[in-house]
Amino acid sequence: MKYFWGLIVSLFFLQTASAQNPDSLHVKISLLTCAPGNELYSTFGHTAIRIVDSTQHSDFVFNYGTFDFDQPDFYLKFVKGKLNFMVDVDRFYDFMYEYQTTKRSVVEQELRLTNVQKQSIVKFLYNNYLPANRYYKYDFLFDNCATRIRDILFKKTTGVSLTKPIIQPNTTSRDLIYYYLDKAGQPWSKLGIDLLLGSIMDKTVDNNAAMFLPDFLSRGVENATIDGKPYVLKETTLLNAPTPIQPSGKYLPLLVISVICACFLFLFFVSRKNKLFTNFLDVFLLYISGLLGLLMLFMWFCTDHQTCANNYNLLWALPTNFIAAFFIWKKKRWVRKYFFFATVITALLLAFWFELPQHFNIALIPFVLLMLIRYGKLAKK
Repeated sequence: MKYFWGLIVSLFFLQTASAQNPDSLHVKISLLTCAPGNELYSTFGHTAIRIVDSTQHSDFVFNYGTFDFDQPDFYLKFVKGKLNFMVDVDRFYDFMYEYQTTKRSVVEQELRLTNVQKQSIVKFLYNNYLPANRYYKYDFLFDNCATRIRDILFKKTTGVSLTKPIIQPNTTSRDLIYYYLDKAGQPWSKLGIDLLLGSIMDKTVDNNAAMFLPDFLSRGVENATIDGKPYVLKETTLLNAPTPIQPSGKYLPLLVISVICACFLFLFFVSRKNKLFTNFLDVFLLYISGLLGLLMLFMWFCTDHQTCANNYNLLWALPTNFIAAFFIWKKKRWVRKYFFFATVITALLLAFWFELPQHFNIALIPFVLLMLIRYGKLAKK
């Protein structure tokens, strides 16, 4: 509520001035696109709307990417996908201070809008800022800081048309995320995302869906027209900072996991006559894969994260492995059958690794191969 009354005064002026003379509205509305940062939460950049009123000498930034750390059960809500984000308002120089401090570039695209369209956007933003309306349940793919502003600029503003493509044909949401993660040099984050986000990320997206990310929203505005004229009136680089990101280690997860799996194979080989030790190693592998599978099931069925549904990683991270680990010492027929079926499933997965409707991270191949070898051994015991 820090700028609530200032916004009321500004809105009152906008309504009065427009009613008296539609051509007297001295308001500039622009899209701000902020460069990615070093931290994971800032990897995908940020976007906001700037409203400048030269007659009122006001300069506000509407920001849909904020949340309250003090809300009850903050971390539980974050994990379960129930965390409330909100639209907040900052003075322009306060907003810019963060990006000056973190050395992240900011580009402004001033929009070509009529006074009626400007008033409509300002009125909508003001209404959205009311305490009863400002909160929304964040979703990385479908409802975030960029999609909220995309809907304002493309759906709630009349006469806007996207005339040029902003992505290549057959581009998926995962491809767009990789664009940022590869540029940021975050291969481990890429592996984590590939583990938890399901096949919905591998569906092809259109121009509208691609604008869930700030850079692609900026491209969309740049390639759009309004009433037949370019949507962007003027583009200005407000802050041109050298990127702090140093991309490196693209194949590091593959190398690390390969070395670890090779060590496991060596231990199995040198201790092949020590059944107690080899059983201990097998139990450990079953626990790891089983716990990963249980985590994936939890994210799919027990949270509101839509992107975690239909996760084909469950074909190798079998949740039932967690239970099977307790029976590895039992010489029962059903135990051998279980590992036989696990062998078949894993072999088929590797055979069709690049054919399934979900992308698998190549860093997982050594681990899946290791599990295939151990399933085969356990099926023969």
